[in-house]
Amino acid sequence: MESRAFGATGLGVPVIGLGTWQVFDIGLERQETADDVVSASFEAGTRMVDSSPMYGRAEQTLGKAISGERDDTIVATKIWANSAEQARVQFESQMGFFDDRVDIEQVHNLVAWRSHLDWMEEEQERGRIGLLGATHYNPSAFDELEKVMRSGRVQAIQIPYNPVERDAEQRILPLAQELGLGVIAMRPLGAGSLVAGPLPDDLRMLGFISRADALLKWCLSDARIHVAIPATSKVEHARGNAAAGSGPWPDDPLRRRIASLLS
Repeated sequence: MESRAFGATGLGVPVIGLGTWQVFDIGLERQETADDVVSASFEAGTRMVDSSPMYGRAEQTLGKAISGERDDTIVATKIWANSAEQARVQFESQMGFFDDRVDIEQVHNLVAWRSHLDWMEEEQERGRIGLLGATHYNPSAFDELEKVMRSGRVQAIQIPYNPVERDAEQRILPLAQELGLGVIAMRPLGAGSLVAGPLPDDLRMLGFISRADALLKWCLSDARIHVAIPATSKVEHARGNAAAGSGPWPDDPLRRRIASLLS
């Protein structure tokens, strides 16, 4: 699996990660489903996973699924809390789920980001957190996200990016490149909305095997994007998504064609 340096951090990561939003909030009776998805993703080369306390039982489910591969897994998760006290409870739970470390700890949707970064920086110095990040799903919050990026306190950001959601291209992605920040793309498949329907013949003739394949290659062909994290509960989709990370990447005219056909 091809890797890129994660911004200026020097962390090597797979270009396709595995998201857990909606699909890993499951009970113990369905743990095997998550295990199979993680196994298929890892066999295809994926090594980064992303979760959050906001996703119900997803962190716990994910922790069990990667337990035998933790040393080779880059775990990105989040803090989603209004107070430092609540955040500490979430973090200690994560230490139990992920063998006493989180590789990328992100402030989810910028909630109380200033106070959280204070204690998160302390945990980073202790070695229980690798990189610090911040996320937001809504372009209306990008002004605030820009403040976080310029603070010098985070090494990564996570934003939505697909042919329909392109607001990050205006200021966020250029600034991330300028500052050397890693960028994780959430919703690269439009939360599933962009993969419905058949693959257009134009794209099939160009070698794309599915709408997801074309969308993920579109996303990752922007060199400012380091990781895309499609979520899935299906083994065959996990394999296909991971395979999309091997390139080759569309050039600008083809990116425009993909965006036109799939949006």
